[in-house]
Amino acid sequence: MSLPTSPDAMFPELFLEVQRSGLFPDSKTFVDLVPTATADHINQAFTESRTAVGFDLADFVPRFFKREILDSAASEQGVNNPIEHIEQLWSVLKRPSDQIIEGSSCIPLPNPYIVPGGRFNEIYYWDSYFTQLGLVESGEIETVRHMVENFAHLIETLGFIPNGNRSYFATRSQPPFFALMVELLANHTDESVLAEFLPHMMREHLLFWMDGAAKLEVGDANRRVVMTDKGPLNRYWDDVATPRQESFREDESLAKRSDRGSEALYRDLRAGAESGWDFSSRWFNGEDLSTISTSEIIPVDLNSLLVMVERVISKAAAIKGLTELSSHYEQLANQRADAIEHYFFNDSLGCYVDLDLDGFNQRDHQSLAMCFPLFAGIASEQRAASVVNKLNEEFLKPGGWVTTNIESGEQWDAPNGWAPLQWICFQGLQQYQFDELAEEGAKRWLTTLDLVFSNTGKMLEKYNVVTPGEIAGGGEYAVQDGFGWTNGTYLALKRAIET
Repeated sequence: MSLPTSPDAMFPELFLEVQRSGLFPDSKTFVDLVPTATADHINQAFTESRTAVGFDLADFVPRFFKREILDSAASEQGVNNPIEHIEQLWSVLKRPSDQIIEGSSCIPLPNPYIVPGGRFNEIYYWDSYFTQLGLVESGEIETVRHMVENFAHLIETLGFIPNGNRSYFATRSQPPFFALMVELLANHTDESVLAEFLPHMMREHLLFWMDGAAKLEVGDANRRVVMTDKGPLNRYWDDVATPRQESFREDESLAKRSDRGSEALYRDLRAGAESGWDFSSRWFNGEDLSTISTSEIIPVDLNSLLVMVERVISKAAAIKGLTELSSHYEQLANQRADAIEHYFFNDSLGCYVDLDLDGFNQRDHQSLAMCFPLFAGIASEQRAASVVNKLNEEFLKPGGWVTTNIESGEQWDAPNGWAPLQWICFQGLQQYQFDELAEEGAKRWLTTLDLVFSNTGKMLEKYNVVTPGEIAGGGEYAVQDGFGWTNGTYLALKRAIET
């Protein structure tokens, strides 16, 4: 499959004109529009029209572009029960297999899939795992398989899973949950699924996340890999150092206000988007977004996830009878787990933190990323207990687990809580038998969702957990409703605490 040309490359002058004009309040709007004529025709028409007296960009764009057809029924279901609402929403959020449309930024997928909702009318990588947790609860196993097959297709054709199935996302990924999706599907069908998708899991791991690892000396980094004296670790990255196409005006504006080199800033914004935490004070070296330094940070959550990926690959290889390969990946997982225990636990803070790339020094920023070593089963019993104390004392709020305790104005900071992190915390706590605290956090979160649903009739992307019922804010866009991963984890947590 040839990758669709991104809108900035297809319509270079028009793209800049539209995105810098503020014609659309949300920069994502234009890059998701579907052209109604060829790129050559549109570019020629723009060149000829733009200097004419009375030229109006707001008139020109609708002449040559249309919005994708969206099902807007998400907020009009007319039910009083969140579970019924979610069950009805699956059909609203489901998209059929994609048709190839010339000029569209959509990367076509061969099977139906679930989108998050709101402004997000494409599949997203890490969102999908948490959405699938709920699909399983709803008996939508076929949809889960379709989504896994779509991601396998992306690995086959692009070599990795992009942030989402848009051409402008094709230089970065998101937290690597594909192996966990395969494992989830296997747990609800047959373990042969693990063997079926072994080549795809290996390709994503080896050729994307670990690309260049074999040539690195201690202290070196290449793309997403960093070499330590305890073996390779990983960071978030993007090969491109330009404004994100879907946030072009916001990125350019930030660069103009910043005293940093714009290329470094743009790369770190893109790497922050790959992290899924876009954005958080976790990535800052100062007070605000202009100090973002994602590519200079080694994240504890990414590396914990990769331990899980390596273990799933080891299990899949064993099922396929590939004993040496299985042992190799188990060794990789153990080596990475040992490195996490060596580098990432801060004794004075009593929790896991991220590392600076320079010198592998611990950062003092604390966030719910500290739960990932528990989620992955890496933490010692003593360290897990220490993390639990930290969570109980500083991160459990009236409405659930708060992402950080810093109010930066960014959406992955206080006072916000997010569905995927509630699930990670819940699972991590249960893994170490802290069942009472796990249930308390889950119940507070579910109560918050119920309260907001009773007030709005919606399931939202994120929630204010410090003041439950108050609509969450922060970040680059208004809070979105739909919402895939909130729906998924709501159903999964409901089942988990009721059984």
